[in-house]
Amino acid sequence: MSGIIAIIGRPNAGKSSLFNRLTESKSAIVDDMPGVTRDRLYGEAAYRGKSFYVIDTGGIFGEDSEFSSGIKAHVDEAVKECDVIIFLLDGHDGVTSSDEEIAEFIRRASGGNKPVIVAMNKLDDVKHDDLVNDAYSLGFENVVAVSALHKRNLDELEDLIINLLPEDYGEEESDSDEIRLVIAGKPNVGKSSLLNKITGSERSLVSPIAGTTRDPVDMKINLEGQDFRIIDTAGLRRRAKFDGDLEYYSFVRTLAAVDRSDVALLLMDAREPCTDQDKKIAAHVVSKGKGLIIVLNKWDLVTSENNNKADKLVKKIRDDMPFLNFAPVIFASALNGRGVNKIIQTVLTVNQNRQKRIPTNILNRLMRDVLAFDRLPSDKKGRALKVYYCSQAESEPPTFIFFVNNPGLVNSSFENHVKNKLRELEDFTGSPVRTFWRGKDKEE
Repeated sequence: MSGIIAIIGRPNAGKSSLFNRLTESKSAIVDDMPGVTRDRLYGEAAYRGKSFYVIDTGGIFGEDSEFSSGIKAHVDEAVKECDVIIFLLDGHDGVTSSDEEIAEFIRRASGGNKPVIVAMNKLDDVKHDDLVNDAYSLGFENVVAVSALHKRNLDELEDLIINLLPEDYGEEESDSDEIRLVIAGKPNVGKSSLLNKITGSERSLVSPIAGTTRDPVDMKINLEGQDFRIIDTAGLRRRAKFDGDLEYYSFVRTLAAVDRSDVALLLMDAREPCTDQDKKIAAHVVSKGKGLIIVLNKWDLVTSENNNKADKLVKKIRDDMPFLNFAPVIFASALNGRGVNKIIQTVLTVNQNRQKRIPTNILNRLMRDVLAFDRLPSDKKGRALKVYYCSQAESEPPTFIFFVNNPGLVNSSFENHVKNKLRELEDFTGSPVRTFWRGKDKEE
């Protein structure tokens, strides 16, 4: 299970710089002008083999501006929804009255039981570390001196983060034969109704109000003789509509839920498929190597004067989301149960496909008999790619390593061609296929 870390503090304390350091990105805008960060950004961070999500928030209790009330509401939700809070101070200023206000704000919003790390930023040298003692006056146990600019003491900060995350973080207890199934999609697409129909229960609250499901709901159940852990996630909205902050954190928690799944059901409204939210979820599922099944829900509400509606919708999905050509499409109705039994059978098949392996001798036959007849990529000097051999390094998802003379010659068109050939060798329906290219020698 992935944790969520929120960075909060007054304007210009260095929150965006710390966010960029932790996530090793430049997603957040960094500027010397206080209050540059107007919206929340999220990113993934990895430390000592574990990963967690980091959320950057706007500064609060700073200079009055038209953004203050909205930013404060955002941060209030961050305090309530995250697992660990990083309360960032500006070491140049020491502890200010605004910092004291934020400390009280954190205690009120979290009920006093949320783990807090007070990080005094901009302490670039050990000679200034005595300034960090002032931070203990805020009443929090965990205090550390850091410099986001110079990466100073970031390892100490990250050690604290890992230690303060929930006990079950990073080590999900489950039977090795258990299939983790996540139900993901935008709000009001029918995720909770589908969960109830699959499990034959009213475990998840169903309401016509978009966004009723606030947090993922895990449920263990045996279906078709197979143990499942089913995760019902809160829905997603367009970034521009993240107004009440609830949906924003639901979005991040949906990403975290996908991370710990084996197979994902991408639930789309058959009346409005392939939205930007759908594509964003799908891209995350594929990037994490999870099995994927597209479920077009509310099929009972779709009417057409011709019999080609289903074919047209499948074509639209293939055209609009070509990176999901491997994913099966199921037409379903959580209301009347149509297609629900097919969903479970397909999950079982996709999970099995995700674990398949191709023997090395068959892969080498692919290299000899198929690729030899293809026009291989070459550079401007006419030096062509040579593929020596291939092996399957992993399953879940199937991952293949190709040893070549020059990995730089491999283009996306050729890589997609190879993936298609791999799928001809074995049925990987519903599972992403990964390929990596390694140099074996130097081409003169």
